[in-house]
Amino acid sequence: MINANRVDRWKADVAASVSMYNEWFFDAAPQAFKESRSVARQQVLDALNTTDMGRNLSHDVLRATPGIINVMRMMTAPPIARDRLVGLSGVQSRSLVQTLESGKVPPRMASATLDAELAKLCDVVARLLDTELMPWLPTYSDPTRQELHIAATVIGDRLCGAITDPIIRNAQEERQLRTIAAYLDSLGYQHISIPNGGFEAMWEGTYSFRSNVPVGGETRVNMPIDVVIQPKSPLPTELPILIECKSAGDYTNTNKRRKEEAQKVHQLRQTYGDGIQFVLFLCGYFDSGYLGYEAAEGIDWIWEHRIGDLKELGL
Repeated sequence: MINANRVDRWKADVAASVSMYNEWFFDAAPQAFKESRSVARQQVLDALNTTDMGRNLSHDVLRATPGIINVMRMMTAPPIARDRLVGLSGVQSRSLVQTLESGKVPPRMASATLDAELAKLCDVVARLLDTELMPWLPTYSDPTRQELHIAATVIGDRLCGAITDPIIRNAQEERQLRTIAAYLDSLGYQHISIPNGGFEAMWEGTYSFRSNVPVGGETRVNMPIDVVIQPKSPLPTELPILIECKSAGDYTNTNKRRKEEAQKVHQLRQTYGDGIQFVLFLCGYFDSGYLGYEAAEGIDWIWEHRIGDLKELGL
């Protein structure tokens, strides 16, 4: 163990980690949100053009451009959450809206059934359209330049507001990966894609990001792993080191989700044995309750503010 058994320094590490996350948030989070807002505003403009400024909400349009369902939900008064849209429309399943949000339509659903389900979603949105925000709708006129600008900005902000946490989380994850890459590069490691033989076939002194590690018995499933490193001098198991990047802007969510890592490590140990090395890379609000739970599960961690501890993994 590197940090899991060092209870004497948990308090100081938590304080340093929170300070590091807060400093990053003040410096980078506003810019990440600003960039996402710009993208969201363009998505709104594209959706308005696709739907004839909100006048043509039909199953044909939604089938051709399923991803606009996200924007459509924000065009209403009040904006509709995914589950609320499912309930109001009476569609068969929540997964339909989730599939549309990914930019696809359900491949196995019969065409007539799909059109009927899409029409239900469109009907709900049409009934709730925010005509105060889009004043051209009741008058059957075209929006003025100013009206279009205001509508695109407000709907875009609604869209961003609905996904603020993922925006911040993704930006922090990207920064963590860049930090790890810079550190490994400084040690002479090479970034690669996982070889055809899988993560077990990685050669010495290499690392990979966002790789799939198969787990399970006869029926295996892929477990996504943020960082996979094969040390220059392989461990006794000859298996690479697996690292999960974790960042958090508050204590509540970390303690709600602390079982996820335990479930992952149990699956990994059942598949590859107790010698598999799985560690966390932490930045942010991880208190002693979270740390104690992970330590009890035999999970160690590296603090981002002390990234040099990675060397103690045998790199």
